[in-house]
Formats: sequence, C-alpha cells, structure tokens
Amino acid sequence: MSPMKQTVASAALMASLVSAAPAAWGAPQGSAGGFPTARPSWGGQGGFPNFPNPTDAAGFSSLSSANSALFSSIVAGASSVASAATSAPTVTKFGPDSQIAWSQVPTETGYPVRSIQVTGPTSHGPYSGTPTTTGALMSGPTAASIPALPLNPTATYYNANGKLTKPEPAPYTPAGGLGTNGTLPRYQVESDFDFESIALGLYQEWIELDLFHNGIAVFSEQDFLDAGLSAEDRSYIEFMADQESGHATLLSNMLGQAAPPQCTYDYPFKTVREYVDFNQRLTRWGESGVWGFINHLDSREVAQLLAQSIATEARQQMSFRQMTGLFPMPVWFETGIPQSWSWTYLAPYISSCPANTTRLAWQNFPTLHIVNNANPNRFSPNDTANFEVTGRRIADPAISTIPANESCLNTDVVGYSCKPAISRNRSEPLSFAGKKVLLQWEAPGLAVGPNNSYVTATSANGTDRYAMWVSQLNATYTPITLTGNNTGYTFQPNGSVYGDGNDPIVNGTMFLAVTDSDLYVTPFNLSMINPHVVALGMYMAG
Repeated sequence: MSPMKQTVASAALMASLVSAAPAAWGAPQGSAGGFPTARPSWGGQGGFPNFPNPTDAAGFSSLSSANSALFSSIVAGASSVASAATSAPTVTKFGPDSQIAWSQVPTETGYPVRSIQVTGPTSHGPYSGTPTTTGALMSGPTAASIPALPLNPTATYYNANGKLTKPEPAPYTPAGGLGTNGTLPRYQVESDFDFESIALGLYQEWIELDLFHNGIAVFSEQDFLDAGLSAEDRSYIEFMADQESGHATLLSNMLGQAAPPQCTYDYPFKTVREYVDFNQRLTRWGESGVWGFINHLDSREVAQLLAQSIATEARQQMSFRQMTGLFPMPVWFETGIPQSWSWTYLAPYISSCPANTTRLAWQNFPTLHIVNNANPNRFSPNDTANFEVTGRRIADPAISTIPANESCLNTDVVGYSCKPAISRNRSEPLSFAGKKVLLQWEAPGLAVGPNNSYVTATSANGTDRYAMWVSQLNATYTPITLTGNNTGYTFQPNGSVYGDGNDPIVNGTMFLAVTDSDLYVTPFNLSMINPHVVALGMYMAG
C-alpha cells in the first residue's frame, strides 16, 4: 500500500470512530444573528441515529460492515481503496522547469461539521435580559472540598538500571500503559468529570470559531494593513476559524446530544491590534485549560483526540503572539490550569446562549484587575498608565489607541518595534523581577456568563492575602500588602524553573490569583487551591 492511500483509509476509519453525530446532524439552524436558536434534531433510536448505544460496553462494536472491513484491511496492510487509483500516471507542469508525476485518486468525503461557516458580521453585544436560572450546575456535593491525601501506595515503580522488570505482553511492547491491551477504543466521555470538562472545552471552541471569523468580517483590509497584517495573514486567521469548526464537531461528537451549541458573544476590542491581543489571551487560557484536566479524564480515548486538537490551539496562540509583535514562545513549559479557572476567564465574553443549553458545573471566581498591567502596544511598556485596557473584564486587551509617538507599531528600531514578525525581542521588557504590581479585585456575587445566569463565588475565608503566580511548572506565592478594601500590591518574584535564570518562572501571558493561603500545589493537583482562591486575573509578563 502506498503511504498516501493508507493515509486516506486511516482517515476514513478515524472519522467513522469519532462521529457520534452522523450526517443527520447537519448544521444547526441559525437565528438572524447567525447563531443557533435550538439544539439540532438528533432523531433515531435513543437519540443517536446510526450510532452505537453510548452505554454499550463494547463501544463501537456496531460499526458498519464497510468500516469493519476497512479496519481489517488496514490491519492486514491492504487498503480497500488501493485499486481505485488505477489511471496511468501522466505529467503536468506546476512551474518553470518543474515536473511531477500524478495520478487520479478518489475523493473521500468527511463527516459533516457541526457549525455554521459565518462569512459576515454576526450579532454581538452584552446581554440585557433577565436570567431564568442562576448558578453553576450542582448535584449535592458530599464535601466542602477534596481532602489532601498521602502518596498513592501503589506508586512505587522505579527503574534503577533501565532493564525490563516484567515480561512483555507482545514483541516490542513493554509491560504497562493504559489502553494498550487491544480493547477497541470508545471515543465518548466516561464520567460526569469527563462530560463537564469536554463541555467546557466545547464552549471554548465555539467562541474561537466565532471570534476568528468575526475579526475578518468587521475589520477592513486596510485596517489589517494598518496593523501590519497582510491578506495572507487574514487568510491564516480564517483558516484558524475553519480549524475550530473541526474541533467543535469533534468535541460535540464525543459528548452526544447534550453537547452545548454555539452562543452569542460580547467582545472587548475596537481595533485590529486589540483583536489579535485578545486572541492571544483567549487562546492562552483555552490551551492551558485543557492541559490542566486532560490527564485526569476517565476516557483515555477522548484524551487522545483532545490532545490532537489542543496541539493546534497551541500553534494558534503562538501565531497571535507573533501578530501582536511579542516573542512567540518565551517559556520552556506551557501551563495547565483548572477548569474553574478556564471558565472564569471565558464566561464574561459569552453574552447569551439558546434556551435549554447545557449548563456547566464549574466555579466562576471574582475578577482580579492588574491595575498596571503592561501595554504591549507601547515601545516603553513601563510607561503604561493604570487601567490601560479596553474595559474591566478579566482578560480585556490593552488599548492600542495611544499617541503615535508612543506606539511600538510605528518604529522599526530593533528591540522596540512590535510590528508583526516571526519573533521580536524587547529591549525594555513588559515586566521584570521586582516590579511593583498593583492589584484590585471584585467582591463575589456578580452576575456573569451566558444570559448573566452564573454568579461569581469564592469559598476563601482566611484573612491572609497572597499573590499566586502560575506559570510553566510552578505556583509561586508573594505576600500582598493591603492598601484598602480589596486592593493592594505585591512584587514580581525572581526565580527560574531550572538553571541560573535562562527560564524565568514569570514570563509570557500567564495567570495570577489572589489567595488566602500559600498552599503547596503542583501541576497535577493545582485545583486543590480552588477553595482558597479569592480572585483571578491574567498577567502580561512578556
């Protein structure tokens, strides 16, 4: 089998395995604003037409005979489509002095996407109605928090000499691993934790799908050119929106008929510079939100496909940093954050959702404002004024409408320019160790999120206040000096993940929390700090 033909067959197999919503799904019906007004019709027995019962222990045991045959042919190394491309090779030209052989190959149609490919402006703005329900989804919590436990007593493996310690179950297959015993994969969520995590991820994919399209629709070609972005850059952003249609479809399929639909949104930007800045912030928490829960999922199959989608989001985040004129990846490790953190960052930008949209169980924390957060549009970021942002929501971008002679977009001087580029170094950094950081945080109890139907809350009841800097592999605390009710300041810490300063802990677009405890946590159990979180914010460190 040729590599190309095997890829076609494998792609068809993967599509058949992950497609919980078949062709009957189609695109949701849109409202005048271009957003779905109701969940699409599912029909069929049990609500999953042409799809195996989601409780079937065998998962996808009822695959069609055609797909089963395809699976068998791939295992055997002989593709059922290999004979389809039988026409004799011919020659065509693609450019001067360039020739390449080609052959007619069959077209494999993919499964339909669950999205609306928006090509023009859509309805946006704040919600002005009255919510019919409020608060996060709950089901009688059995405890106030998860208790801290000692090390798992079975976590004892250590290999001192690098030799195999147990017989291999098959050649070239060391003993151990999860999902390696030959069981047919089942690409569906397996617990409430899985469902709520993937549903949160789907809310994120929907806003990215709309957001990337929206910027192309509302800003002119000249607006982009003025921000240093060409027609090719706009095409790139449009392609990122198309990627999100695939991501939204994938997550919807793994959830089933209760998958949340697309909503309407309220964005905080008025210029292209503010648009790409908001995009790099939104994709930062979107990516980090998945890294925070992916290894806790009960379904390893779902985690596998989710990882393959979030790897794309990581590239999007880096690309938007490049469009903002920032250093593309200033850290050695990317951060993972808990689901309630991700939902706290996302919810303020969702205006409303259709009736009966699946609600989430995650917490919405109060907003932390970094009063003197650096403005990446300035060639001298340390001249940033207080609240130099477009609004007072948790991740609003920095204003770009500053005087022309203060903008880094209007200079080509190396070390000071922030014109879009593959990479930029800043002679004057956005932040630095020892910087005095001014903080102000909201009280709990504010309406937020879709239809203003969620309420910010905190269970922190201690009197101490710490700034928790969450970046890379670290959670670093610094004391907060209180200057008033819900206001204070702290100083940016100075430390490295490894080595002597080549990888400072505080860098990039990162997360900052106010807590009432300096509880020791690690990347795998960061959510243990949630009961102590007073407020959350986003810090522009570099």
